[in-house]
Amino acid sequence: MLAPELKAFYTVARLGSITQAAKKLGLSQPTVTTQIRALEARYGIELFYRGGRRLVVSEEGANLLPLVQTWLRQEADIEFHLRNASQMQGSLRLGATAPYYVLDLVKRLRARFPQVQVSLEIGNSQQVIEALEEHRVDLAASSQLEDDSRFVRLVLGQDPLVLAVHGSHPLAAHACLPPQALTGQCLLMREAGSTTRLLTEQMLQAAGVIPGALLEIGSRESIREAVLRNLGVSVIARHEVPHDPALRVIALEGAPLIAEYLYCLKDRRQARLPAALLALAREAQ
Repeated sequence: MLAPELKAFYTVARLGSITQAAKKLGLSQPTVTTQIRALEARYGIELFYRGGRRLVVSEEGANLLPLVQTWLRQEADIEFHLRNASQMQGSLRLGATAPYYVLDLVKRLRARFPQVQVSLEIGNSQQVIEALEEHRVDLAASSQLEDDSRFVRLVLGQDPLVLAVHGSHPLAAHACLPPQALTGQCLLMREAGSTTRLLTEQMLQAAGVIPGALLEIGSRESIREAVLRNLGVSVIARHEVPHDPALRVIALEGAPLIAEYLYCLKDRRQARLPAALLALAREAQ
């Protein structure tokens, strides 16, 4: 079996260091070096270019890397299936910027493992990522893109930003508007730390738009209620606009897409319940 050699190759390629790879794998440095050299000798290939203390993945190694990554993922899924063949129990703590995507996953998890208890904490992007870092939640669904090596990240979905207005608002008759139409409008916005707010501000700045009054409101639900009372207009993700005859949804020209990501700390991704939710998210991709 090539499992030890392939895992050694993958880990060294990912970390760029035999020392770090040995520590990650719980092996000695000579063992990792021997495993890689044995793989190269067996097939007459060079997986790394060696120059001093640096290891650079060769062309053959770069071609092999995605195949090994796929195999490791499949191995993890098989191992997950075997460990969780019996009914699981326990609790899973989730953080999310919005419930829409993550609740679909929770529904599927509960259908497969009905004994699992789930708690869901709602906050802005910054808050739920901090909760994950501080181990207050097991997984976090956030619209904030985090390029952090500590995290496993999956894409749950994405939607364009749209304009939500009351049916009696002067803009309600339009199906699509340029961002310049927001000039002078009372804008209902989330608090600082919200990805929706950040993307909205970037869009308006790029279009040279100066809105009118800014009304900062700390939750999506409150913003929707404010729109229903015609207190102003709001830029919001399309899937977050409720079905209400009093509301109008208007497309915005050149509006950015806002994605929702599922994050898990790498050192906790093999725990039974986080692994179960990650597997369900991968199935949905």
